[in-house]
Amino acid sequence: MANIPNLLGVHALVWVGGWTNDQATEAIKNSAEAGYGLIEIPALDPKSIDVDHTSKTLKEFGLKGACSLGLSFDADINNEDSEIAKRGEARLMDALTVVEKLGGDYLGGVVFSALGKYAKPTTPKAIENATNALRRLAQEASKRGITVGLEPVNRYESNLINTGQQALDMIKNIGEKNVVVHLDVYHMNIEEQDLVSPVIAAGSQLGYVHIGASHRGPLGTGNIDFDSFFGALAKIGYKGTITFESFSSAVVSPDLSSTLGIWRNLWTDNKSMAKSAREYMEAKIIAAHA
Repeated sequence: MANIPNLLGVHALVWVGGWTNDQATEAIKNSAEAGYGLIEIPALDPKSIDVDHTSKTLKEFGLKGACSLGLSFDADINNEDSEIAKRGEARLMDALTVVEKLGGDYLGGVVFSALGKYAKPTTPKAIENATNALRRLAQEASKRGITVGLEPVNRYESNLINTGQQALDMIKNIGEKNVVVHLDVYHMNIEEQDLVSPVIAAGSQLGYVHIGASHRGPLGTGNIDFDSFFGALAKIGYKGTITFESFSSAVVSPDLSSTLGIWRNLWTDNKSMAKSAREYMEAKIIAAHA
C-alpha cells in the first residue's frame, strides 16, 4: 500500500449480501487481498452477527472492523411514538455492543433515523426523541471507547439529516465529544452546494468518509469531482478512515437493494473493481498532498 495518511476501508456489500459466517470469511478475506485495512460491516440486524467468528476472522487477516446501519421504520428514533423510538434506540445499543466485541471503535451511518423515504417532514417531537436517544448512545459509546458518526444522506433516505451542516447542528445539540460528521460523496453530490465547503465546515469534526461514484458503480466513472473533494480533505488535514462503497444488485440482498434503490447490476467482477478503487483513492490522496 502507498504511504498515505488515511486508513482505507471497503464496505462489506461490495463482497456479500449478508453476514453468515461463510459470507463474513469471504468478505474479510477479499478485503485483505484487495489491500484494504478496514471492512465496514452492515449491522442492520446486530443480533444476527456472530461476533466471535467475525472477530476471529478479522484478526486472522489483520483487518480492522467498523459497523454502520440505518434504522427501520418500525424501530426509528426519529419518530414521535415513544415505543417506536425505544425500539430504535435498543437496536443502536445492540450495534454498539457488536462494535465493542469486534474490537472496533466506530459506529456510523444513518443512526439518527430510518433508512428510507419518509412521507412527510420530521417534527419537533421526533427530533427531540432522536436527539435524546443519540445523546444516550454517545454517552454509552464513550464508556466503550467508540465514536459515533452521523452520515447525512439524501432526501429519499431520511428526512432528518441531509447535509453536513445539519449533522453539525445535531452534534451541537447532542453535546457529546465522541460524535462526528460522516460525509459520503454520493449523498453530497445530491444535497450539497459543492463538495468542498461541507468538508471545510466540518473541519476537525469530520470523523469518517464514504467514497462512491455518482451512480454507485466503479470509481473513476460517474460525474463526481473527486479532485476537489480529496483536495478539501487534504486542506483540513483529514487523517481518518476513507471507505469505498459500491452497490450492485448482483450482490446486495433483495431487501436492502429495494431500500437503497439498487435496481441495476452495476458490476460483476467485484475483486478487480475493489482493487482498482483502492488504487484510485490512493492516487487521489497522494495527488492532493503533493
